[in-house]
Amino acid sequence: MREAAEDTAGPFERGLAVLHAVAADPEPRMRRVDLTKATGLARSTVDRITATLLHLGFLRAEGQDLLLAPRAMELGNAYLASCGLVTPLAPLVTRLADELDESVSLAVPDVDGARLIAQSTRRRAVYLAFHVGGLLPDDRSAAGVVLATTWDESRHETWRDRRTADPLDAGFPAVPTLVTPVPNREAVFRARIADAAEEGWSLDDQWVEPGLLALATPVFGPAGRPVAAVSVLSHTSRHSARTFPDAVLPALRKAVWDMEAALRRPTGSAERSVPTARELRSTKDELGMEFLETLARGIAVLKAFRFAPGGLTISTAAAASGLPRATARRALLVLREAGYAESDGRVFTLRPTVLDLGYSRLSSLTLADIAQPHLKALAGTVGESVSMAVLDDDRVRYVARVATTRIMRIDIAVGTRFPAHATSMGRVLLAGLPAEERAALLDRSDREPLTSRTLVSAEDLASAVDAVARQGWAVVDQELQDGLRSLAVGVRDRSGAVVAAVNTALHVGRDTVEETVDRLLPALRDTAARIEADLAVAFDQAQLVVV
Repeated sequence: MREAAEDTAGPFERGLAVLHAVAADPEPRMRRVDLTKATGLARSTVDRITATLLHLGFLRAEGQDLLLAPRAMELGNAYLASCGLVTPLAPLVTRLADELDESVSLAVPDVDGARLIAQSTRRRAVYLAFHVGGLLPDDRSAAGVVLATTWDESRHETWRDRRTADPLDAGFPAVPTLVTPVPNREAVFRARIADAAEEGWSLDDQWVEPGLLALATPVFGPAGRPVAAVSVLSHTSRHSARTFPDAVLPALRKAVWDMEAALRRPTGSAERSVPTARELRSTKDELGMEFLETLARGIAVLKAFRFAPGGLTISTAAAASGLPRATARRALLVLREAGYAESDGRVFTLRPTVLDLGYSRLSSLTLADIAQPHLKALAGTVGESVSMAVLDDDRVRYVARVATTRIMRIDIAVGTRFPAHATSMGRVLLAGLPAEERAALLDRSDREPLTSRTLVSAEDLASAVDAVARQGWAVVDQELQDGLRSLAVGVRDRSGAVVAAVNTALHVGRDTVEETVDRLLPALRDTAARIEADLAVAFDQAQLVVV
């Protein structure tokens, strides 16, 4: 029986290895031949695994290249939702960042370092490019030092072995690799830990790179042990190492007090996932041998942790995933053996290492990054230039674009701004605003006539935007430029708010207005839906980043 169980679990374990290899490679693209070398698996095995991951949406293909797709972030989201820290603490991280006007991050202990699980970043000319999921060396981060105050000698030995194997920190993509090994590294680290234990905080004075300051304090859970560390990060152009503690500690300590109080409050029950066993069997019947049902079932169990703050037993994993109990058990054991979960004998919990399965690579994606592949596919389908824009006061600002190679083409670049009242994307974005905010924006905007057809009166524009709000799309015919027509639809975030618009623009000589709408609107709507699905995953546990 043990041999049969191992055979059944094999595809899941190998699938995790392939996904990790794609996520860990320094290059964003990999080919299947590269995966055979990175994992040691047979090419036929890699082909079947990648075919399954492509079908599940965790990978996408561009020619022969394989890239991580935003859907892979579902696995990291399962950890972030189940760990019980992000939902109650992330709003307090943002509040502290707003109060101090500095970047703030939340990290948890992982086997090899301090893992970032939430952050609120201030974007300036000099800003901090850490991302959720990033792994920081314990001794090169203030968060790692305060979390190490509870280490025993066994944990110090694990750290020492890692430093011996990787003295330059090449295995930590989140921080710059060292040029030379740090002298007396363990002694310095232990001294910092002792200081942090005495003071209750640790100051990172340019340990990661010149100019970076960070001050961290631990967050204690209901059991009385540190479960996370909150760090305030800044630059030496704003503070010195001497003045930084006095500037941030009072607000930081108050925020930590509120965080610890939030962790003591009971959490609500989480929604349950939809059973997947029947869907997976149907997919297997449709795709045949190329689809590894066991891999898909294992991923379904991993994703089920999202609905279980505090972890899953074998029985609850089976119920949440809609899979047989024996199948759920094998998947949980694979996750534990691969280092992505741990158990106390009955309850399995995910470890932050799950964030290495693509989340730490993908968490830097912006709205424009996510939209670009979909815009490229749309342009290929409709044969017209397509764009995405966001509202920038009373103008639209282009954040992504794919242009066609027609002789008559419209020359617009990312960053271009146009008056919102005279563009299809502008009207879609205006229609997504609350009525009072929309009226105020139109009232203060400079509604200049750009062509003889441009609507400029407040009444006409209000009527046009109301119509867009009712029908969900906008067509603007020669109001921005003579001879130019555009059609746009909105893109919504998880809350249903319109955060962007996608359009296609063409010369009026090709179709009538009605023909343009009939020909292009279905493809535009389909593209918007695909972008929205990716946004729902990518920004499930994070704030939407436009560019």
